[in-house]
Amino acid sequence: MERRDFITLLGAAVFASSTMARAQQSMKVYRIGFLGSSVTAQTEAFYEALLGRLRELGYAEGRNLIVERRFTEGRNERYHSLATEFVNLKVNLIVAPGTVAAQAAKEATSIIPIVTVVVGDPVGSRLIASLDRPGGNVTGMSSSSSDLTAKELQLLNEIVPHLSRVAVLFNPTSKLHAVLLKELEVAATILRVRLQSFSVRAPDEIESAFERMAKDSVEALIILDDPLMAVQSRGIVELATLQRLPTISTERSYAEAGSLLSYGASFPDLFRRAATYVDKILRGAKPADLPVEQPTKFEMVINLKTAKTLGLVIPSILLARADEVIE
Repeated sequence: MERRDFITLLGAAVFASSTMARAQQSMKVYRIGFLGSSVTAQTEAFYEALLGRLRELGYAEGRNLIVERRFTEGRNERYHSLATEFVNLKVNLIVAPGTVAAQAAKEATSIIPIVTVVVGDPVGSRLIASLDRPGGNVTGMSSSSSDLTAKELQLLNEIVPHLSRVAVLFNPTSKLHAVLLKELEVAATILRVRLQSFSVRAPDEIESAFERMAKDSVEALIILDDPLMAVQSRGIVELATLQRLPTISTERSYAEAGSLLSYGASFPDLFRRAATYVDKILRGAKPADLPVEQPTKFEMVINLKTAKTLGLVIPSILLARADEVIE
């Protein structure tokens, strides 16, 4: 064989070997865990926002991506065992929507990267050291801004005439709710509104909380949402409707179920942005070096049908600002 032919063959072999190596690398199959609270049309839409963005980034289930999905069905105590299951499956990454899910995942592993999606106060809940430099194995998206709950109280104040007494439904086991209640107290002082807090630790406490609201003659209701509240959202809205309470929460599912309005971060947008974190980490980035981002897109949904039932007139400026009006 002539030297020129040998060099040509050698070059072709090296090229083929390099191409095959890149192909094998690009076809690496990643296994991620998705730790959710319950399967609903809304949570499926959020999941599809995440998966849709991952598809845009080059991932496809059955080809280079396996997603293990587990749900607690609203039982917070199940988060830890499900997170431990992911550890035993040796997933490459855990997506943990919500503070409780993220905390359980962090307790289960300090090695596997964790991407949060809708955590209200990641620093206060000790998931991360700071927004800019999370440290550890947790990063992702925060769903709260510093004045979100204050804005909800302000919206109720603009809609309900002579508002003076507002109920707050919260879960006392939530560290985030403790922070939000303090923020609401500051806003209430400025707006000269009295807040009355009603705690709910379990589903069977919800009805009694509304009975206490009726006795205290509250005029409106703010729901501090979490997995417990989310699973019981329709029942909560029904009880609020029976008492003719104008109600607001951060999640649009409440407005869709019949509460007066919702105002909060766009969850589909947060899940799409979280997919970028998943991609970066699977490509080698360290969670400790990826700053946690706060929401940039907010949604307001007004249920005009409910407003008419309650005899309330929604200011035209709010209707113009709403992302959706349910009639």
